[in-house]
Amino acid sequence: MQVQVETDNHVEGREKLIEHVEGVIRDAVDRYASQVTHVEAHLGDVNSGEKSGADDMRCMLEARVAGLKNIAVKHQADSMHLAIEGAADKLTSALESALGKLQDRQRRHLGTGELSADMARASDDEEPPLQP
Repeated sequence: MQVQVETDNHVEGREKLIEHVEGVIRDAVDRYASQVTHVEAHLGDVNSGEKSGADDMRCMLEARVAGLKNIAVKHQADSMHLAIEGAADKLTSALESALGKLQDRQRRHLGTGELSADMARASDDEEPPLQP
């Protein structure tokens, strides 16, 4: 899985922050690593570097998942680390939901149609047990 981190001009400590983001993302999507091919992280200061305020740091994560549309989440918080953690939690939940739905559709597809008809035919061919 490839992780790409982009920051705006107002984000400080770029190298250490990139390492932190990559670690958080890998932990968040580890369970789904075989299905997630790429994750992009976009980090920024919503109010620019001159102003500060509540929820002015933003982290947007976009995951590319095999067999699905891209999954994007964002989180804003008072600090960049909180924004990253919040977005990672949202990404984990979004992946769990999307991949769970995909697995459910696949299971339902297997449980209907030909498989069910074959099972019905097999049970019709069996002789009923003798009653005492």
